[in-house]
Amino acid sequence: MKEFMFIFKGPSYEDLALSPAEAEANMHKWLGWVKQLKTEGVYVEGRPLMKNGKIVSGKNAVVTDGPFAESKELVGGYFIIKADSLEDVLKHTKGFPDYELGGSIEVREVQVIPGSM
Repeated sequence: MKEFMFIFKGPSYEDLALSPAEAEANMHKWLGWVKQLKTEGVYVEGRPLMKNGKIVSGKNAVVTDGPFAESKELVGGYFIIKADSLEDVLKHTKGFPDYELGGSIEVREVQVIPGSM
């Protein structure tokens, strides 16, 4: 099987101003989706990302603030999922809880580098 990365994009939860009850309900949706993916035997790992970080770029590795809060689409986390093909892995995106909150998933195959494993 191949591995694919789900890269979760969307507005920050802070910007959505969810009530505590709405935030808890959304967290339960996430936990249910992870449980489903684990039951199907396709979930490898996943983690949320903190909102703040730094960007390192250029020949001299210049460090700047980022990602920027004014960006409309922040990367909020990722999963690694096992599947036979890109077409096969797409069916596992259906349970993504944040579609209704304006979120999206970028799906990319993880390249295997010979000799790295």
